[in-house]
Amino acid sequence: MTTSLVLTVIGSDHPGIVNLLSDVAQRFGANWAGSRMASLAGQFAGIVHFEVPDQNAKPLAGALHGLVSSGLHVVIAMGDSSAVQAGQRIVRLELVGNDRPGIVRDLSGSLARRGVSIEELHTEVVSAAMSADQLFKVKALLAVPEALADDELKRELEALATEMMVDIDLEANASGTAPIAG
Repeated sequence: MTTSLVLTVIGSDHPGIVNLLSDVAQRFGANWAGSRMASLAGQFAGIVHFEVPDQNAKPLAGALHGLVSSGLHVVIAMGDSSAVQAGQRIVRLELVGNDRPGIVRDLSGSLARRGVSIEELHTEVVSAAMSADQLFKVKALLAVPEALADDELKRELEALATEMMVDIDLEANASGTAPIAG
């Protein structure tokens, strides 16, 4: 049997962080099952999912916590290896609009009120092609309850888009297996 460990890692960005994590995992027979990583404002930030033999879960967790001496702060949680829950479907969302505070709050609040879970979220601020304006972009994979019809979700998000003055596109029946970044 195996145990799923999900960890967050943060520390000053420098070459070798991923190698360090993978070396520690390998020592305990862990399989690197998934990850999302980025360098943000000079900090390395990552989320990693390891599958590790049950008897090695606690020793691996201890070794990962020991990486604080390398300048990495690690938080570990026991994971669940199941994918999207029964009764849900994956929908891809893209949003683009002028950058302003509150976009993620407004979007996530609207989704939460409808029982929609954000499975993946990628955001970035980019310069508009024809002006000096800053555009805020969101790409997300959503786990939508089967009871919430696509057209109902679309109407709700179109109303939100109008209120927020952004463009929102939805793609039903999206695959949740590929990362959405980029």
